[in-house]
Amino acid sequence: MNRKEALYNLVAGREAEGVIFAPILMHFAARQIGKTYGEFASDHRVLARANIHAVREFGMDMASLISDPYRETSAFGAEIEFIDEGVPRCLTRVINSPVDIHNLDIPDLYNNYRTLDRINGAKELSGELGDEVSVGGWIEGPLAEASDLAGVSEMLLMLMMDPENAKLLMDKCVLVAKNFAKAQIDAGCDLIGIGDAICSQIDLDTYNQFILERHTDIISFIHDQGALVKLHICGDITHLLPSIKEIGADIVDFDWQVDLNEGRKILGPETILCGNINPVLIQDKTAGEVYTITKELLAKEKGNRFIMSAGCEIPVNTPPENLLAMSKAVKDFS
Repeated sequence: MNRKEALYNLVAGREAEGVIFAPILMHFAARQIGKTYGEFASDHRVLARANIHAVREFGMDMASLISDPYRETSAFGAEIEFIDEGVPRCLTRVINSPVDIHNLDIPDLYNNYRTLDRINGAKELSGELGDEVSVGGWIEGPLAEASDLAGVSEMLLMLMMDPENAKLLMDKCVLVAKNFAKAQIDAGCDLIGIGDAICSQIDLDTYNQFILERHTDIISFIHDQGALVKLHICGDITHLLPSIKEIGADIVDFDWQVDLNEGRKILGPETILCGNINPVLIQDKTAGEVYTITKELLAKEKGNRFIMSAGCEIPVNTPPENLLAMSKAVKDFS
């Protein structure tokens, strides 16, 4: 059984033959092959090579096209600046008034450099690794993408003061998310990650009113295309878990602020939990300490449907031997 088959067995509730190891790597992965974050985010060939190296070097069981939040934003018309050793910057705001929302066109994702670059990355990664490990595409969730287009503060105010236009903007984001997910699945991805980090900053009632139905719609669509879904919301989402239970995600990432025991009680045994060691500990502790922390978490999660990862992205300055220590702990435990 290869690692891709192991993941599918885990999703189906069958014996997975060992723990799945799937940390989120971006800037760290680029540096391991001597490339900058800017090169990683702007060139699918660099992104693919960095992921291939990470799978081979660190024993990862998943490759991912995650890079930054501005792929769809670029397709909607925003200007993006690449930073050598930092996250790309969005230089222009697409939505400045309600008129802009109504006039916002649905972009052709095959005719924009940034979205096409990710689609091409899906082809390259799936061609190289797709028979061995899961290849995860990536899309922005509706609130995250709407916030990229309109500004975070402006979008949160819009939810309260202009809910109909907020819904219209997010509905356009949902359509693009579906189109982008399908394009990546058609290019070879068997899993799609949905990043909607800003959701951790809203209350449960707001989530239920504006986001729950849209998350459910996107996830159902992805499942209809034959792919799995992983939901990633940075920060403490404990208050949202009763509703997240209803949206149908196969895997839910837990950041380090979320208690795994409490989260599992709410989501139930069917949902696969992924996480959730504090990334700063993985960066700052010794390799031996990281090994111990990882083994302790694995012992607590023994018998549960669980994927080993940090709570969020592995920091760029993490010593490679620390990530190797995580990988070794997984293999030793398995």
